[in-house]
Amino acid sequence: MAKVSGKAVDVNLLIRVFKYVKPYKSIFIWSLLLTIVLAIIAPVRPLLIQYTLDKFILENDSSGLLIMTLIMIGLLLVQTGVQYFHTFLTNILGQSVIKDLRINVFNHISSLRLKYFDRTPIGQLITRTVSDLETIADIFSEGLIVIIGDILQVVAIIAVMLYTDWQLTLIVLIPMPFLMIASFIFKEAIKSAFQAVRTEVSHLNTFLQEHITGMSIIHYFARERQEMRKFKTINARHRDAHIRSNWYYSIFFPVVEIVSAISLGLLVWYGSKSILQNDISPGVVVAFIMYINMLFKPIRELADKFNTLQMGMVGAERIFNVLDTKESTANQGTLKPKVLNGKIEFRKVWFAYNDENWVLKDISFTVIPGETLALVGATGAGKSSTINILNRFYEIGRGSVLVDGVDIREYELSFLRSQIATVLQDVFLFSDSIAGNINLSNPAITRQQLIAAAKDVGAHEFIERLPGGYDYNVMERGATLSAGQAQLISFIRALVYNPKILVLDEATSSVDTETEELIQQAITKLMQGRTSIVIAHRLSTIQNADKIIVLDHGEIKEMGSHQQLLKINGYYKRLYDLQFSSEGIGKI
Repeated sequence: MAKVSGKAVDVNLLIRVFKYVKPYKSIFIWSLLLTIVLAIIAPVRPLLIQYTLDKFILENDSSGLLIMTLIMIGLLLVQTGVQYFHTFLTNILGQSVIKDLRINVFNHISSLRLKYFDRTPIGQLITRTVSDLETIADIFSEGLIVIIGDILQVVAIIAVMLYTDWQLTLIVLIPMPFLMIASFIFKEAIKSAFQAVRTEVSHLNTFLQEHITGMSIIHYFARERQEMRKFKTINARHRDAHIRSNWYYSIFFPVVEIVSAISLGLLVWYGSKSILQNDISPGVVVAFIMYINMLFKPIRELADKFNTLQMGMVGAERIFNVLDTKESTANQGTLKPKVLNGKIEFRKVWFAYNDENWVLKDISFTVIPGETLALVGATGAGKSSTINILNRFYEIGRGSVLVDGVDIREYELSFLRSQIATVLQDVFLFSDSIAGNINLSNPAITRQQLIAAAKDVGAHEFIERLPGGYDYNVMERGATLSAGQAQLISFIRALVYNPKILVLDEATSSVDTETEELIQQAITKLMQGRTSIVIAHRLSTIQNADKIIVLDHGEIKEMGSHQQLLKINGYYKRLYDLQFSSEGIGKI
């Protein structure tokens, strides 16, 4: 992932962010108009007070004072109403933008191939799609639009001050260059601090996601204290990053107050002298006191809002780094035949996860429709890699993979994967009902189809015994089900889609003997008329396969039926003897 530059105002990034504003153009325009109105209203109140003091209070005109008081109350109500709508609209705009952006990010992440997730921590992606996106919302609600408003307000106030008394204005603005220098130093210092904060938030999320998910392992091996020490270290870095940013604030804000006090002191000195010399009226001095307070408040907040914008820029750059990641599986195929027979061919296939560290080497085989192919071999032999490239989760380096005589890249990607149902050893269940985990919220699958598939597997009875039956919530990752029950659910999930190609990757390794018998009965029935690929360590589950391929270090060592391979007296025979002899039971 590209390094974050941390530019304060990256024009290219802002342009990309503002593309998401287009559907909400009217809200944005109204926000800008209200921003301009607030900037214009700001200096009006001091002007009214100046006029009231000079014309009515000093002249002892009570009726005029009452009228001006009512006018100022009316102005205050108008200003309050405008501020309300301004805040409301800018927040709506920000939340609407990140809603659309979050959808795009999730959609893009969903399209990334598995290779990207192999090297990217899940916690980092969670940070990108949650907290980093929230900082982009702040660009609108607390950042860019508010900065524009503050700048306009400062310009309007200074313009009115110069119009009222340019000499007094120049006197009270003498400390302003020092404030500008302090603001620039503060901006540069806080930039790296904010980048550190976002980085540590990402590290913290990654650590928590991994360790909460793997909490059982921590308990099994009594690693609570050791992992707590790691967490304390990461948490301390997170704290230190925030303290560093707060330290800069603790220096900058007092500097603003000191400069403001100096400016006020100059006003009192020069203004009092001018009043005694009858050069200006007391109302001007009172108005200028308000101007100074109104002037330094947005200047101080400008630095704060500028840093909010800075955080938004950092978040935006991180988000667009994800969106710019070119790790999606190419989907240029258009073929979506009405009927797929399920013939599979591997022609001289070479595959590597990284560079040319080949996991599969010159693999060639054919599986005719309705035939069952079993893949056996030691861990790391390349069995799972074979089915991964069939689903196009990874792209091959050389050779070709064909289904019904057509290169799999010619098929539309979603269509291809919809024709291949896979049951994995490591079952993943969502925090949803059993029905939701089976049909994956596909409205085309009816409850009747779902129940029929469950009955084929032999799982209908155990599901009906659960509270709520098919509406029973399995909780996160199927925590409330046994391993065998979860495996049955995943099996029904595969079957209910009525695939042409069935892939079983160690599908019976996590179930007890009784549950395995249920699955084996269902497998026999379900494989009829379907092309099936079975990966298994238990050779007893694949003895009836039409063809068995023995893989070793990514190469095909033997191919044939169970009886044929036993007669060869080679790799398969040794695996068979190890598994079924009392001496070798523990070795497989």
